[in-house]
Amino acid sequence: MEDDLIGALFDFWDPLNTTNSAAGEEVDSRRTICASGCERPVNVCLCGTIPAEPISTSTQVVILHHPHEQRHKLATVPVLCKCLRNCQTVIGRRLRLGDSPLLDSLYNTAVENPNQPFRAIYLFPGIKSSPAIEITEWKSSLDHSQISNSVLIAFDGTWKHAKEMVHASLPFLSKFATQVCLDYDTGLEGETIFDSDLILRKEPFSGCMSTMEAVARALRVLEPSGLEIEQRLVEVLRTMVKFQACYLKPMKPRPKLLKRGKGDAGKN
Repeated sequence: MEDDLIGALFDFWDPLNTTNSAAGEEVDSRRTICASGCERPVNVCLCGTIPAEPISTSTQVVILHHPHEQRHKLATVPVLCKCLRNCQTVIGRRLRLGDSPLLDSLYNTAVENPNQPFRAIYLFPGIKSSPAIEITEWKSSLDHSQISNSVLIAFDGTWKHAKEMVHASLPFLSKFATQVCLDYDTGLEGETIFDSDLILRKEPFSGCMSTMEAVARALRVLEPSGLEIEQRLVEVLRTMVKFQACYLKPMKPRPKLLKRGKGDAGKN
């Protein structure tokens, strides 16, 4: 359903798609990849906004990156990893022993000392069957030494994939990590890039955000210089979104959605 909504609203133009240009030189320009660090097409290069030196944080960030997201041209995780020094990515559909030495050590420590407070958290909105606490509330419950050595885990994928990834990871994750959410209200309808300059895709409800923005918002709470870190990451994301907005073009609704719309009209 989410993919249908995305497709019905926009046809994201691909800077690497040679069918969009009749000029050979322009096509070559779109194909050329920046060699200065961002590894993006030169016409959407982010080297001017990505920090020259990765930002150091006391918080270690681990991201479970769904395999499908590796092929997505709007994925923010590759950019985020270039911005943060202590950020690692695990490619897969679930977290388990053997995926990450850092997470393995947290799991083993928790098994040996089950009464020890968790210093790891994972970002995901709470539901009735799996409630989450706000990240600021979690932080206030711990002392400074625990906060300064925290581990932040995020899940990168569509909302459908992210829910599946969290559910599949719980047998491992629940042993050493606490589920937290950001301090945002949720509603019925999502936003588009036209409603916010930080949204790359149609989201299922308000309060949703890209993985990069979610990590930035979380680091604002966790890090002593969190506000500055958040601002630097958001500026990179804002530039990325502005580039993409230049290549948006309207498209006709998909036949499947048209058929559904006619059916709904007939009922009225």
